[in-house]
Amino acid sequence: MPGFLEWLETPVGQVPRVSTALSFCDHLGACKVRWGIGRMSYMVPPGLYAVGHPAEDAPVVVTANYKMSYDIVRCTLAGRNCWLLVLETYGINVWCAAGKGTFGTGELVRRIAASGLAEVVSHRKLLLPILGAPGVSANEVARRTGFNVSYATIRAADLPEYLDNGMMTTPAMRELTFTFYERLVLIPVELVLALKSIAIVGGVALLSAAALGNLAAGIWSFAAYLGAVLAGIVLGPLLLPWLPGRSFALKGAAVGLVWGGLFYLLAGGARSVPVMVAIFLALPAVSAFHTLSFTGCSPFTSRSGVKKEMVIALPAMGGALLMGVVLLVASRFL
Repeated sequence: MPGFLEWLETPVGQVPRVSTALSFCDHLGACKVRWGIGRMSYMVPPGLYAVGHPAEDAPVVVTANYKMSYDIVRCTLAGRNCWLLVLETYGINVWCAAGKGTFGTGELVRRIAASGLAEVVSHRKLLLPILGAPGVSANEVARRTGFNVSYATIRAADLPEYLDNGMMTTPAMRELTFTFYERLVLIPVELVLALKSIAIVGGVALLSAAALGNLAAGIWSFAAYLGAVLAGIVLGPLLLPWLPGRSFALKGAAVGLVWGGLFYLLAGGARSVPVMVAIFLALPAVSAFHTLSFTGCSPFTSRSGVKKEMVIALPAMGGALLMGVVLLVASRFL
C-alpha cells in the first residue's frame, strides 16, 4: 500500500491510513515516469484512504489513482484529517481521465458505493478537483448517491487554503497556469516517446546514404532531422508564450525555421536551390509536428480547437515534408 502507516477502524471495516511524507521511492518513481519509465503502470489501488485521523465529519477529497496525483494530494494534506477517495482511472491523471471518461460520474458513483462512504462520514459533500469537472455530472451524482459535488481548486497546492477559507474557492484557485517550469517538466517524456521515430529515421537516412555512396550526406541529413525534433520538443514549448501565432503547429514551425537557417549556415550553405528549399520545407514541418503534440497538456487549447488545428496542420506538415523529400531526391539528378 503506497505510503501506508496503519489501519484505521471505520463502520465499514479497516481503511488504510497513509503518510503525507513522500519517501525516496516516491520521488524516484516520479522521476522515472517523467522520463516515461513505467508510466502506464504507475498507479495505486482505488478506494478509500485516511489522511491523519479523520472523524465522521472530516472532508472527503476525491482524486485519481495515478500515483503522482495521489502523492501530490496526500502530501498537500499534511497535518490535516481528511478522507481521500481514489477513483479507478487506470493510472491517468485527473484532467486526462476526465476527458477520457474514467474520472467520471459512473466511476465516482461506483466508488462511493464500493467504499461504503455513506456509512463512514456523516455529511454528504465531496471535494473534487476543478479539472475533473468535464467528466462528472454533479446533478447525476447527487441523484444516485445523495452526495453533493463541490469543485474545490485546480491545483492540489491550494487545498489547504481552500479548507481554511471555509471551503470557498477564490479566483486564484480557478486560474489555470502553464508556467515555464510546468512546460519544462513535460519535455523528458516527449523526448523518450520520440526516440523510436528518431532511431527509425536515422537508420533509414544512414542506410540510404550508404547505399548511394555518400555516408557524409546521410549523417548531415540525420543531424538536420534530430535538430528539428529537439527544436519542436524543447524550444517549442519552452518559448511558447513568445512565439508568433496561436497555433501550436505555427509556433513549432517558427522554431523549425530558425533551426533550418542555423543548419543551412552550419552546413556551409546548400549546393543547389532544391536542397535549400527542401531544408526550409522539411525541418519546420518536423518541428511543427512535435510541438503540436503539446496541445493535449496545455490550458491554451480545447478539444474542438485541437481537432480543428490537426485537420489544418497535419496535411500542411505532411505536404511540406513530402515536397522536401522529393526535392532532395531530385537534387541528386540535377
